[in-house]
Amino acid sequence: MTISYGIVSTASIVPRFVAGIRASKEGSVAAIASRELAKAQKVATELHIPKAYGSYAEMFADPAIDIIYIATYNKGHFETAKQALEAGKPVLLEKPFTLSAADAKELFTLAKEKQLFLMEAQKAVFLPITLAVKKAIATGKIGEVKLMRSLTSYPNIGHVKWFPSLEAGGGTLHGSGSYPLHYMHYITDENYQNVTGNAVMPKGRSDQQSDLSLKFGATILANIFITTEFGTDNGMTIYGTKGRIEIPNFWKTQVASIFTNEGREDLHIPFISEFAFEVDHVNECLKQGLLTSPIMTPALTIETVALVENQYQKWLDE
Repeated sequence: MTISYGIVSTASIVPRFVAGIRASKEGSVAAIASRELAKAQKVATELHIPKAYGSYAEMFADPAIDIIYIATYNKGHFETAKQALEAGKPVLLEKPFTLSAADAKELFTLAKEKQLFLMEAQKAVFLPITLAVKKAIATGKIGEVKLMRSLTSYPNIGHVKWFPSLEAGGGTLHGSGSYPLHYMHYITDENYQNVTGNAVMPKGRSDQQSDLSLKFGATILANIFITTEFGTDNGMTIYGTKGRIEIPNFWKTQVASIFTNEGREDLHIPFISEFAFEVDHVNECLKQGLLTSPIMTPALTIETVALVENQYQKWLDE
């Protein structure tokens, strides 16, 4: 069985996601749509995509498409996903899912009413290394987890013209907060709570740096730092009572290292595309007739959107 994807947007992530579909077990790319037909045709030619559409509605009406992948600019996520669902198409929606929890709830309610699959795109939790890290923690390799720290830097964000606009969904927490939040939740099976944070957010524009302090469950503390102000090594470190796990570029990595009293253990699981595993998961959900993912659940998505929304409101009120 082949699952055919229709792609909304010609954003920079699209070629990599298309490569992920093609590296998946059962995915294929059927079409791409942009508000400008010439843009869609150009990318379709470059990526060898069979059809190009100059309107989203036209592509949503294509009976050959099984699911819509949406990678528009952040503010456009809600309206585009709503349009696709109303047209009867399942949806894989890029992060941040929406800019408000109310919008996120509305989309999941609509999808349930229409009996359509809906999931927030999140490649990090489906990577083979992520599964290996989760297993190492579950088997007590580093003892009890006590602290998680993630650091992400994007010093070359200038090409994203709308990034300075908070209203458009720009900013470090909007853009990258869901990666570490989802990852930490997934590997610990604990919800985040007691969130506090600071940001560098010049008046009238989005945040250039953000820093969150959180608690997971009863005993795990966490720190999430994201910046566009400087470049540095990206990654996450998980500290336990018997050792630590270092995961460079945790959202796309093929490697990780476990440090204990017994020494260092390096994990290396190569792959063609970091998006392929997420696509495999979505395809499996569709084949089983599921309306939501058992991993990227509606509850997790809504909680994350609410956390980010509330944090921005606190910073604006300061």
